[in-house]
Amino acid sequence: MKNRSQPTATERLMRPDDFIVSKTDLKGRITYGNRIFIEFSGYTEEELLGAQHNIIRHPDMPRGVFRLLWDTIQAGQECFAYVKNMAKDGSFYWVFAHVTPSFGPEGKIEGYYSVRRAPNREAVRRIEQIYAQMLEVERRAGPKEAPTASLAYLTELLSGHKTDYHRFILTL
Repeated sequence: MKNRSQPTATERLMRPDDFIVSKTDLKGRITYGNRIFIEFSGYTEEELLGAQHNIIRHPDMPRGVFRLLWDTIQAGQECFAYVKNMAKDGSFYWVFAHVTPSFGPEGKIEGYYSVRRAPNREAVRRIEQIYAQMLEVERRAGPKEAPTASLAYLTELLSGHKTDYHRFILTL
């Protein structure tokens, strides 16, 4: 079940002590969501469990960011990212996400674990500009090439500043 809501201009701000926690299986299906995740998503626990995590994907999020995130965690590494999510009612909320693979007893990845907290507001303002540029690159590239094109744009932009996404995100 994908989010069928239309985005609105209503922003919900996370409280300073909020932590949104979710777990997924290897295919990105939600296997756990804490009460703060349920609250901010606007979905019931029953609607969330078994749904693809992209149920909360906001259309303002470049596909290239998710390509980077998935490539990183599937390689067994942690990833930090600023993410704009969309609730069931179309409102949105920004998070600072820390996504990690979950390993089983034999060292194989069994799923993914994400903890999100309230983002730095100045960082959101900066990242919104970059994400808007990435979305324009995606629009010009077309649906099939969009993730690759916007990730290449982001990589080139940040290499000009002698950094990469992971280092950049942690400096915001």
